Amino acid sequence: MNEQQSADLRETVRRRYAAAAVQVTEGSTTCCGPQPVEVDESFGSTLYPADDRDTLPAEAIAASLGCGNPTTVAELHEGERVLDLGSGGGIDVLLSARRVGPTGKAYGLDMTDEMLALALANAEKAGATNVEFLKGTIEAIPLPANTIDVVISNCVINLSVDKPAVFAETYRVLRPGGRIGISDIVADDTLTPAQRAERGDYAGCIAGALSFTEYRTGLEAAGFTDIEITPSHPVADGMHSATVRATKPMAVDGAPRVS
Repeated sequence: MNEQQSADLRETVRRRYAAAAVQVTEGSTTCCGPQPVEVDESFGSTLYPADDRDTLPAEAIAASLGCGNPTTVAELHEGERVLDLGSGGGIDVLLSARRVGPTGKAYGLDMTDEMLALALANAEKAGATNVEFLKGTIEAIPLPANTIDVVISNCVINLSVDKPAVFAETYRVLRPGGRIGISDIVADDTLTPAQRAERGDYAGCIAGALSFTEYRTGLEAAGFTDIEITPSHPVADGMHSATVRATKPMAVDGAPRVS
């Protein structure tokens, strides 16, 4: 993929999710993406327990376009600092903020102005005071190194045009001993990139998905250990929603590892 193709794909993704935010804001919502599609229980707010959904603004639920519930994958604790990559309407940031409590903090990162505006409105409606939303890309996270306890993401890394950069940046911002808890789309190792594209487009979270081996290799190359990639439910033939866990090592050769 050349530079122009990457830029075009990123703009396609940005426009699609900007449209989703506008639809929610205007009260005309669809599941699983901003363009009119049939309801697909593989994506969206139905993947969250009713108890979680009942505590959130309706707009945060309506804007949920993910493929899992990373706040449970990450097993968040009181006082932790959490970063959500591609935070959209803010559902996972708001749930994280509740789990880490007033001594913790939840950051949301998104490149789409419309989604950021929606997320800020949702945070205000929820009365969340320990949240902060940042504008930027997941390939260049606007936070200092070694400052985050947990990085989460919900069906967003598959949308990136530079996944090695995402893994490297995630590793950089995590403190030593920090961890990731991610929900994402992952392909069977037997599927070629062309076969993945046959099952869905890039902005629809399918064509850009990594295979299980590619995902593991990418995390290992960034420095992560204790990698677990577990499929949870199918989203297309040979394509799965999966949970991804990994850890940034505490030390290398007895010394703290600093990115």
